[in-house]
Amino acid sequence: MTDAPITYAGAGVDVEAGDKAVELMKASVRRAQRPEVIGGLGGFAGLFDASALAGMTRPVLATSTDGVGTKVAVAQAMDKHDTIGFDLVGMVVDDIVVCGAEPLFMTDYIATGKVVPERIAAVVSGIAAACAQAGVALVGGETAEHPGLLEPDEYDVAGAATGVVEYADLLTPDRVRVGDAVLAVASSGLHSNGLSLVRRVVASAGWGWDREVAEFGRTLGEEVLTPTRVYAADLLKLIRTDGVDVHALSHITGGGLVANVARVLPTGVVAVLDRSTWSPPPVFQVVGQLGRVPQEDLERTLNMGVGFVVVLPAEHAERAIGVLDALGLDAWSLGRIEAAEQVDSHAAQVVTGAKGTTGGGAQLIGRHRS
Repeated sequence: MTDAPITYAGAGVDVEAGDKAVELMKASVRRAQRPEVIGGLGGFAGLFDASALAGMTRPVLATSTDGVGTKVAVAQAMDKHDTIGFDLVGMVVDDIVVCGAEPLFMTDYIATGKVVPERIAAVVSGIAAACAQAGVALVGGETAEHPGLLEPDEYDVAGAATGVVEYADLLTPDRVRVGDAVLAVASSGLHSNGLSLVRRVVASAGWGWDREVAEFGRTLGEEVLTPTRVYAADLLKLIRTDGVDVHALSHITGGGLVANVARVLPTGVVAVLDRSTWSPPPVFQVVGQLGRVPQEDLERTLNMGVGFVVVLPAEHAERAIGVLDALGLDAWSLGRIEAAEQVDSHAAQVVTGAKGTTGGGAQLIGRHRS
């Protein structure tokens, strides 16, 4: 028992540090705006003028929320915080574009054991830069100090975004047809999924994040912190390209390639995907070999070098690959859509029912290029 007064600061919450963090992030947030945004930082809610929706025939709102998982632990270990925002934005807005929607605005939430203004501002700078790249407005957020729940150097990030699409333009499984081509769009690396596996492999091997790895040409930590590629703006350009009729998109996140492709397909079809069409980047090979991770476990945990999948008529594939290449995205023919009864399920497992879906299936065949 003490007679000394107990203050909020004494309990571990520094309100002044929070205010300083907001001041430091203002310049970054100003770069992540759209003309529809009303007001600025500091309000109780972010405001977005939705009058443009009145000109749409049947506007459908799309929303998504996510975090970046345990990748934040690597950022904290490396004391590098300005790239994790790309991971957050990518995980959120790129889910929205899967249904054909244009992401409009986003909010973020950062929980930390102790507000260090410069660190929070660095995180937000990455979020804002990624939002600007995606054409999404960052309309607000929250930084919460949780002493006693999180260690002073610990933090976690999450976010949510909203987008819109005309009902007639929704990308739904019923668009997919037998004979459609399946294109792969390269990832920038691990992105933000499966980091618990990667961290366990690294810890078991006794490697440090500052270890130089010849296959990467840089340190392990630098490779793992490669920001998630943000695809939304470029994929919207592809969708809106004359002569390209996109039937389905799939964001390759947790669950790996086949599980996420199966989620966007209708009942009665299977996406047959060929490993021989690409060679996974070195980071996936190093993780697999270092931890003796079974191939099946790698493929259902990591993206293996494929960040997005596009399904479209076979006759549109070449033009689509050209469009994506012009946008700086490496794309290639990954496989095809086949009738389920024509697929040899004994040759390789057909994955169905991923994440509660009841649609089609996907199958990986062949071997990766050496």
